[in-house]
Amino acid sequence: MTDVTVEDFGSSLALTTAQGTRRFHAIWLRDNASDPETRAPGNNQRLIALRDIPADTRIAHADVSGNTLSVTFVPEDKTVAFDLAWLDAHAYDRDHSQPRGWVGPEIEPWDSGLMDRVPTGDFAALSQENAALQDWLGQVTRYGFGKVVNGPVEEGALFKIVDLFGHVRETNYGRLFEVRTEVNPTNLAFTGLGLQAHTDNPYRDPVPTVQVLYCLESSAAGGENMVVDGFAAARRLRKENPAYFDVLADHCARFEYAGEAGVCLTSRRPMIELAPDGELIGVRFNNRSLAAVTDVPFDKMATYYAAYRRLGEIIDDEAMEVTFRLNPGEAFVVDNTRVLHARKGYSGSGTRWLQGCYADMDGLRSTHDALRREMPEAAE
Repeated sequence: MTDVTVEDFGSSLALTTAQGTRRFHAIWLRDNASDPETRAPGNNQRLIALRDIPADTRIAHADVSGNTLSVTFVPEDKTVAFDLAWLDAHAYDRDHSQPRGWVGPEIEPWDSGLMDRVPTGDFAALSQENAALQDWLGQVTRYGFGKVVNGPVEEGALFKIVDLFGHVRETNYGRLFEVRTEVNPTNLAFTGLGLQAHTDNPYRDPVPTVQVLYCLESSAAGGENMVVDGFAAARRLRKENPAYFDVLADHCARFEYAGEAGVCLTSRRPMIELAPDGELIGVRFNNRSLAAVTDVPFDKMATYYAAYRRLGEIIDDEAMEVTFRLNPGEAFVVDNTRVLHARKGYSGSGTRWLQGCYADMDGLRSTHDALRREMPEAAE
């Protein structure tokens, strides 16, 4: 029998199981109760606000029967059942210390070693088989990008990719944008020049978190696509020089785009974005859209520029990149908060036509997680 110990003061309890001892506060347990008066049975959303729970909530009694912990709260005199496995999965009485720049177990940083195992899904299978879609979306979540092959060669086909997991994020570029050589382009992306690896639209808040690029024509020489894991680059920078990592994480850069009439987009965000506990949650890197940096103190600006230069050198290192060529009917999806993308220069002869659009990672993760819950046997 699993032992449960209730502290004398009643504001918390200690739960001892085969996994060890974990403490839980009374107010946390009461707030996370799953009874039908607290949460809606259909969608599991809370029916009450914290103000509806007495501030002096305490534990009057607790015991275990099988895999269930029963807790009686006062002054409500309310008894609630908790699944022991759920409590173990949500235990917060643990060591929370992590180095700056840590990533969760669902994220796998990578370099050029991923070249021979690029996450790839067949369009027909992704469209018709939930298991194939769940697996591919899981890989996109883990690595931050993925290819799709054998898609239809028709204008607007990129929307069929987005429909697999979410919704198009419309911007001033429209629902989609064309990527091919133009005369007097409004953006360098629409030329045959090679582009340094970058994240898209860093001048937006919120930034589009997914980009889709779909190939319709590809007969020009060159123009290979390239991706770089921004998380791996940032973590490499921290390993080499923690002070460089810190200055890029601790101070905001400014980004701006005003390349067309009636548009002036600006943002103020760090190149390396961390959560309060040091988790690495985003990278914004785009030399074409960087505005004057004004949020770094004078005595740190030289270090900031040295760090910015070194991060760029790491991103440019061929050892960090994965390259591939998109053929007509092929696409790639990239997590725009993490993975930088680029292309090699291409010649003026022949044609190269891609269509692009934006979407968001919350829809992609939602579709993946919903499929995983529906197919537990296929879970990673």
